[in-house]
Amino acid sequence: MSFIEMKNICKKYAGADKNSVTDFSLSVEEGEFIAFVGPSGCGKSTTLRMIAGFEEITSGDFYIDGKRMNAVLPRDRGISMVFQNYALYPHMTVEKNISYGLKNMKVPAAEIKKKVDWAIDILGLSEYRYRKPKNLSGGQRQRVALGRAIVKDQKLFLMDEPLSNLDAKLRVSMRSEISKLHRQLGSTTIYVTHDQVEAMTMADRIVIMKDGVIQQVGKPMDLYEHPANKFVAGFIGSPQMNFYEVKVAGNTMTFSDGSKMQLPESVVTSLNGRQGTLVLGIRGEDIKLDPQNLDLYKDNIMSATVDSVEVMGNENNLYFNFGGTASVARVSKYEISKPGDTIDFAFVPSRMHFFDTQTEESLF
Repeated sequence: MSFIEMKNICKKYAGADKNSVTDFSLSVEEGEFIAFVGPSGCGKSTTLRMIAGFEEITSGDFYIDGKRMNAVLPRDRGISMVFQNYALYPHMTVEKNISYGLKNMKVPAAEIKKKVDWAIDILGLSEYRYRKPKNLSGGQRQRVALGRAIVKDQKLFLMDEPLSNLDAKLRVSMRSEISKLHRQLGSTTIYVTHDQVEAMTMADRIVIMKDGVIQQVGKPMDLYEHPANKFVAGFIGSPQMNFYEVKVAGNTMTFSDGSKMQLPESVVTSLNGRQGTLVLGIRGEDIKLDPQNLDLYKDNIMSATVDSVEVMGNENNLYFNFGGTASVARVSKYEISKPGDTIDFAFVPSRMHFFDTQTEESLF
C-alpha cells in the first residue's frame, strides 16, 4: 500500500443535489509532491480538507501509512497544514508564532528552541525573529506560516493555495523556496492551486479536477504532451491550446471556413480510421511562421491577418482568426508582426491533437 491511499472518495453536502467530489481515487508515494489543480469549484480544496479531517468523507476509504483515517481526528492524523491566509497571531513575534504549536504539544523547551532556530535559519528569517506580522512583507509572513508547519516534523504537509495572496514576483520566489524546502525535508506534500504554472513548476505529479471528478493524473510534461481530453489540453499550458472543429475525409482535413490541409500518413494512421467531424487541438508554439518550417511544410501553408500582438520579452504571442476560431501563435521575439499584417504559417503535423466532438476524449 502507498503512503497515502484514497479509494472512491465522495463528498456530498447536506441538501446538495450532487456530489462536490465523486469517486476520487489516488495513491501517493512517500516523499512525493502532488498538486491538485482545476477551476474554482472543482473540488480540490474540499478534497484537501477531507485529507486534513476538516470535512467528513461521505463514502470511500482514506489511508495514511496503512491506517484508515476516515474517523481519526485532525490532530491525530500526523499532518501539518499551510493556509491561504497565513493565520498568524498578530500579537506574537515570528519566533513565538513558530513555536506556539510545539508548546501546545508539550514539547520540551530545549527541543522547541532547537526546532525554532532551525526553521528560522532554513527560511532566512533570522533578522525578523522578533518582529510581529504587521511589520513583515507578504513573503515573510508566508515563510513564518511555513516555519510553523515544518517544526512539527510531520510526514504529510497540506498546502491550500498558499501563494495566492502574493504578487507575481513573490510567487515566483516562494515557489522556489517551497520546492527547495520539500526536497530538504523529504516530506510528502499535497498542494492545492488554481495556477497551472505553479503546479507545472513544483509538482512531481498533477491531479487535474473538474466538477469534482479527476480528469487526469500524471507528470507535468505527460499532461502537457498527452492530455486525456479537451479539458486537460485547454487547462494546461499558456497561452491555451487552439481548438478547431474540422472534418476529416481520407487525408484531407477541412476547417469550418473552408481552409484545407493534407494530413500526413502518420496522422491518418494514428486516427485509426476516424473520419467526419472532429476537434483539432494545437498549441501556439506548434504554429510556425519561420522560413525553415514554412519550407518544410510548404504544401500546407495557410494565411491570416494579425489582430493583436502580445510582446512578452522572450517571445511574442500573435492573435488572429483562422478556421472560424480566435487563434494564437507563440513565436520567437525576433519574429516581429503588428496588427493588420498578413502572416503565413503552418501547423506541425506531429504536434496536432484530435478529440471526439461528443466525449471530448483524446483520440490518440
